[in-house]
Amino acid sequence: MHDWDVSVEEAVAIQRRLRSLVQTAPEVALDRVRIVAGVDASYKDVAKAAVVALSFPALDVLETAVAVREIPFPYVPGLLSFREAPAVLDALAKLRARPDVLIFDGQGLAHPRRLGLASHLGVYLDLPSVGCAKSRLVGRYDEPGPTMGDRSPLMDRGEVIGTVLRTKPRTNPLFVSVGHKVDLETAVGLVLACLRGYRLPEPTRLADRLAGERALPAE
Repeated sequence: MHDWDVSVEEAVAIQRRLRSLVQTAPEVALDRVRIVAGVDASYKDVAKAAVVALSFPALDVLETAVAVREIPFPYVPGLLSFREAPAVLDALAKLRARPDVLIFDGQGLAHPRRLGLASHLGVYLDLPSVGCAKSRLVGRYDEPGPTMGDRSPLMDRGEVIGTVLRTKPRTNPLFVSVGHKVDLETAVGLVLACLRGYRLPEPTRLADRLAGERALPAE
């Protein structure tokens, strides 16, 4: 679809072009999901991506995969997918089974150009995807209620770009947004169905732990 080793200006142009390809209609209903994969990436000197595939709705771990890559792209807020995506793609390629939906520890449409990592790779892979970030990148919201499942809309320039979702009492909410081929209701429903008593849904919680382990030498 495009190269990853590009200039900052080219990266911005790619995001603007791919934004028009994001689909916000659900391609798969929750009762048809059989495999859900959590995706996370960490980076210092190299990028390390982790993917954990689980059965759904039981959430038994089926496969894990890790990949490490050099990072040629500079750190630019709003363009982190160009740093993280190549390692994520390497990790996803190691899975034997194709997930029905991906949950990213990152943004989907809740992004200044409406193309965070979840949307970018959802379009790139033509897979349903959900953004489930630990922090806000853009937009305004009212604090949701204190109970698990309480939520409020994340707004930007008069547009609903996501849902601020309380996933555990007395913890900070998560920022859920459409990635690709899902609607916001389905995205929130999937995150809620993947909770197992932690703030993070189980797929990204496990991927976050795996990505945060000691960095491996670059491949």
